[in-house]
Amino acid sequence: MTVVSLSKARKARARDAATALAAENRMAFGRTKAEKVQAKSEATRAARSLDDKRLEP
Repeated sequence: MTVVSLSKARKARARDAATALAAENRMAFGRTKAEKVQAKSEATRAARSLDDKRLEP
């Protein structure tokens, strides 16, 4: 049987949670400006292509 300090275990668990949250934020917000511009232009091009194919009654 090992003795575990509850405060150290709680702090370690909080540290692990903060690390996981930081990794998620890096994926969500960690894009370069060039990547953001490229994604925006692709979305604009896709929307324009879809509008061009729309049939007007």
